[in-house]
Amino acid sequence: MVTSQISLQTPLNEVKGIGPKFCEKLQKLKIEKVKDLLWHFPFRYEDFSNIVAIKDLKVNERATIQGIIQSIKLRRTWKKKMFIVEALVSDKSGSIRAIWFNQKFLITMLKKNSLVNLAGKVSQSSDGGLMMSHPVHEILTYKKDAEDLRHTGRVVPIYPETKGITSKGIRFLIKPIIDQLEKLEDFLPSEILKKHRILEINEAVKLVHFPEKIEDAIAAKQRFAFEDLFFLNLVNLRQKIKLLKEKAFSSEFELDSVKKMLENLPFELTHSQKKSLWEILQDIKKPHPMNRLLQGDVGSGKTIVAILGAMVLANDGKQSAFMAPTEILARQHYETFKKFFKNFDRGVGLITGSMAKVFYGDGLESDLKKGDLVKKAGNNEIKIIFGTHALIQKNIKFSDLALVIIDEQHRFGVRQRAELLKKTGKEILMPHLLSMSATPIPRTLTLTMFGDLDLSIIDELPKNRKEIITKIVDSKNRDNAYAFIRGQVKKGRQAFVICPRIEPANEDEEFILENKRSWFNMWDNAKMVKEEYENLSQKIFPDFRIGMLHGKMKPKEKNEAMKKFKNREIDILVSTSVVEVGVDISNANVMIIEDADKFGLAQLYQFRGRVGRGEHQSFCLLFTQSFSKTTNLRLKSLVEAKSGFELAEKDLEIRGPGEFLGDSLGWAQTGAPDLAMKAIRNPELVKSSREAAESVLKIDPELKNYPALKSRLENFQQDVHLE
Repeated sequence: MVTSQISLQTPLNEVKGIGPKFCEKLQKLKIEKVKDLLWHFPFRYEDFSNIVAIKDLKVNERATIQGIIQSIKLRRTWKKKMFIVEALVSDKSGSIRAIWFNQKFLITMLKKNSLVNLAGKVSQSSDGGLMMSHPVHEILTYKKDAEDLRHTGRVVPIYPETKGITSKGIRFLIKPIIDQLEKLEDFLPSEILKKHRILEINEAVKLVHFPEKIEDAIAAKQRFAFEDLFFLNLVNLRQKIKLLKEKAFSSEFELDSVKKMLENLPFELTHSQKKSLWEILQDIKKPHPMNRLLQGDVGSGKTIVAILGAMVLANDGKQSAFMAPTEILARQHYETFKKFFKNFDRGVGLITGSMAKVFYGDGLESDLKKGDLVKKAGNNEIKIIFGTHALIQKNIKFSDLALVIIDEQHRFGVRQRAELLKKTGKEILMPHLLSMSATPIPRTLTLTMFGDLDLSIIDELPKNRKEIITKIVDSKNRDNAYAFIRGQVKKGRQAFVICPRIEPANEDEEFILENKRSWFNMWDNAKMVKEEYENLSQKIFPDFRIGMLHGKMKPKEKNEAMKKFKNREIDILVSTSVVEVGVDISNANVMIIEDADKFGLAQLYQFRGRVGRGEHQSFCLLFTQSFSKTTNLRLKSLVEAKSGFELAEKDLEIRGPGEFLGDSLGWAQTGAPDLAMKAIRNPELVKSSREAAESVLKIDPELKNYPALKSRLENFQQDVHLE
């Protein structure tokens, strides 16, 4: 048994006072070593530091009292078969009753004439007197001073708990461990701590668990949040430095040829499109790989900017791979290319799970066997290839790959690009990378989670684009909304109907719903695609052509549904979020979102962007059965937001970074620390942590003079997977 100093790596089963049963319970919280326990931070604090005289207590006040137990008894209520421990506690000013339910063991612990602290909420009993129900208790000795208090008479930490592990139990374990803990080496450089006024590690560990005042707890939490943000920035910035050492093809394009390309387009690029294109062209002139994120609202024209970059490289004889998240989108991008570059004769390919095509300009298009398309790519007979992620996963070899464009994937790092190197004949050259996103990402989140990417923003829509009229529709106005939709379809327009689920829950899901109601409550009564398809086609609009689209359909079925919708053979398409990204149907001008409150704001913004792409006025109807303040706040944000970026900031504020990353970016499982995620809402902390990381790497990019920092960074990278 360990009785002397304890280290962070000491297993808890070697710490005196922690038995095997308790260790087993702690393992449910993934707590096995001292480090795990000390980094199991409180999620809130109760301020019981002010000990109040009993006569001064007020109803509904949370307070600590100190007094002597005058009497204590155990009784049982036969009706509810419940044990009640009741004590009368007095100080010099008066007395108060304290009651605990189903805690029989207290009768042997709390003895008459014992000095105790009780902390909790004061309530009024039926006889008009004051009482404390289920207060936290702490037995005192007359020699015990304030520093020895753990549960009362101080700021008390409240921890994430599990069955058999209470906050009181965790406090009981942590106090002696902190007293015996060896001095920790602080891996944050002293100059960083001093400049940014960050607590030293030993002080922070003590104060995060046992602060003397709430301000101490805030400062301690800020230390650990700063630390996590600092390491996230180090990871990103070192990634950036690493890429600068790699070699890439450097294009010596002529500006006149680019201008000629733009003149041949049937429209003029917006100012921000031109600016973004110029930033991309400047990157591909450099001898190291581009790593750029192109952000822009739905319909702002990101695809054409990316294609122009690929065209410039094609003029140099180089290849580009354009990857989309779905077959539908890959084909749409391919069709967009053919539409605007009809005379391109250097080979444009499309490869998905269900098809392979090649286009050589002037209407010369043919279907190929996939093997033949792969062969053409390997011989550099195709300069631009559109496809899904199969482009990097299958046996495709490129002869001279210089650019990878990725639609709606925000992470594509050095490791994945190394995979692409195996697919090109020029293995000493790494391809440039351009990621595209229609999901506006808040600035603080971009700096922290995407700090290795350079950013280009298209913040204006093409000319003559009409604003989409957005309305919140409650159940009382559903019939009016259906009448409006009928009128639009009669005029020749088309409509999307988005639902949160595909089909009714099966028996297993129903069992889960019954037994975990709080977790699954948000999906109760959610509109389902199959159910809504039947409702609309059989009851509401039996005279219209209704289609259905969802993720469980086979690729061929999905493509067929979208093809029919695009060709106006379907009036109303009922779909899941599979249409969220990129689908372009210019004649569709009505977007109905069932149970809109079940989606994140960024998702709703994406859905709405599926309409408003043609000449007709477009509408977005947000159907909801919820009347909560939060729902109203969120949906009104969508109605009122002037831009996607404004809305993204609001989404981050309302739901927090974890939900935003998961729902909006499909990037929830990053391993990013909780404190860092919460701290992303603090722009100053984000800024100072980035400045600190930059200052360290500027002086010592290899961290040779910071061995402790380098070692900690390596461990951090194993826990946090940003690629």
